[in-house]
Amino acid sequence: MPLFLVDVLPSSGEFVLGGDEARHAATVRRTRVGEQVMLGDGAGGVARCAVTAVRSGKDPALTLSVEQLMSVSAPEPRVTIAQALVKGDRGELAVELATEAGADAIVPWRATRCVARWDDGPRGAKALARWRASARSATKQARRPWLPDVREPVDTAGLAELVRGAETALVLDGEASHGIGDVALPSSAELMVIVGPEGGITGDERDAMVAAGAVPVRLGPAVLRTSTAAAVALGAIGALTARWA
Repeated sequence: MPLFLVDVLPSSGEFVLGGDEARHAATVRRTRVGEQVMLGDGAGGVARCAVTAVRSGKDPALTLSVEQLMSVSAPEPRVTIAQALVKGDRGELAVELATEAGADAIVPWRATRCVARWDDGPRGAKALARWRASARSATKQARRPWLPDVREPVDTAGLAELVRGAETALVLDGEASHGIGDVALPSSAELMVIVGPEGGITGDERDAMVAAGAVPVRLGPAVLRTSTAAAVALGAIGALTARWA
């Protein structure tokens, strides 16, 4: 059953889905009368609906009859991914995979060895918009009730401040002495996972994260690309905590 995101869920009765979501439903998915769809507000609210009318063309729209409303609690612990900037579409891939794997928030990190550089002007805003669009698309693909918050980028000092505010923070490091399964993970509150760039984090960055309270961990014997590491970490966290319960 496909999921479409809306700003506000209808409480009952009929609802008309328009804009890009309707265009995707009518033109790409070729949704037909009688089919079932889900509407989500990205904050745990979901409505199961039946399609009662479809208008295609230049101004597509779906008329929906609301059949059931649901509220899905956010998983615990909440996981924030600090993702180092990645050049090209691999950054969007990292966001897509992390979203499908269950990230609750994603923080772009301007690490020292990042090849990609987001300035504070239009180019940086455009890059951030692409990450947010990737998260939105992946949320619908995965049929997730919760849309991850893709925040403004931070430098290493800003990331250290976020680490201090988290219940637990992990730095993914292939040379760490402990695996992720060796660390006590919180059952609630916020867990932060820090993913470095393709060239790895610097010693100064690792020291800054550790000083702020983060714990270096490795995911396994293989060396992962920065675009896939967060998804693998989220899978491990899902198995090691109650997030998948």
